[in-house]
Amino acid sequence: MKVLLLIGTRKGGFIATSDAARANWTLTGPFLKGCEVNHIAHVGGGRLMMAGKSAWFGPALQVSDDDGANWRDAGAIRFAEGRDHSVERIWFVRSDPRVPGRLYAGVDPGALFVSDDGGGEWREIESLTNHPTRANWFPGAGGLMVHSIGFDASRPSRLIVGVSAAGAFRSDDGGASWTPKNAGVRADFLPDKFPAVGQCVHHMEMHPQRPEVLYQQNHCGVYRSDDGGDSWNDISNGLPSRFGFPFATLPHDGDTVFVIPEESDQARMTADARFGIYRSRNRGESWERLTNGLPQSGAYLNVMRMAMTTDPLDAPGVYVGTQGGHLLASRDGGDSWQVVFNWLPPVYSLETAVV
Repeated sequence: MKVLLLIGTRKGGFIATSDAARANWTLTGPFLKGCEVNHIAHVGGGRLMMAGKSAWFGPALQVSDDDGANWRDAGAIRFAEGRDHSVERIWFVRSDPRVPGRLYAGVDPGALFVSDDGGGEWREIESLTNHPTRANWFPGAGGLMVHSIGFDASRPSRLIVGVSAAGAFRSDDGGASWTPKNAGVRADFLPDKFPAVGQCVHHMEMHPQRPEVLYQQNHCGVYRSDDGGDSWNDISNGLPSRFGFPFATLPHDGDTVFVIPEESDQARMTADARFGIYRSRNRGESWERLTNGLPQSGAYLNVMRMAMTTDPLDAPGVYVGTQGGHLLASRDGGDSWQVVFNWLPPVYSLETAVV
């Protein structure tokens, strides 16, 4: 058994490999050297997909069938002629566990694409791009992007996506139509603090055992939904700030979740120069600050929306990458931490795979 840690950075993609002990890691890369890599995804079997962007040639997708040893171009993700849009960045690629070979890709400007042949050909899901509320969608600091997606195994036609800055949208008919799902979520930067759309979702995750339970780290708080997004409960109480970017759950225990609060939307770094990762074991009802092995002075860190992840091992691993190029890991569900790699380029995304 090998554990892969897939690392997207500002200057290329990297893959770290270890055994089940996860005590020692071997780093390979960078792939797409010098290019932005927003996401490396394990999409089933031995296949990896890498979403990159060249400053000269724009965004593109590459695929590997040998754990990253060799890469080739995948199908192009682009709008059809006459759509009056162009793909600025590919934010993620995810496989739909309910349909073999089906992949989804979220892009800037606020659109979702789907492939039914493992990434060979892609088509736009126009119903989301053309949503009647789109006039009230606005780009955040990182752009206007679809960056999160959830698949409900008990409802084969249900999809839910997070869009910044537009909110959460759910489809119950396989993407033919979409309904905003933002009740109870604040948008403090708008005149109407609880609009139908316009909220800035930073990251959204689905409970792996209870798909009706959703979590999100928002620009204006941390929230949980217990009804598939129909309503949201504020679970920010006990955190030092409502603002942050990443969110992670444990694959075998979706009640255990992690966030990394930052001082404010103006400062965008950890408060008081102390790096604290917060864990809840009860779906956000209470929080504990994790500090063992984390710097508690002189730490002015920023962690991006996709730069925290977990692995499915019995003693779960939790991984965090910073904009300073630090990669930290816990092999005991967050109780203790160590620096695995230092001086990487700024980390954009992390994902794990066990192969």
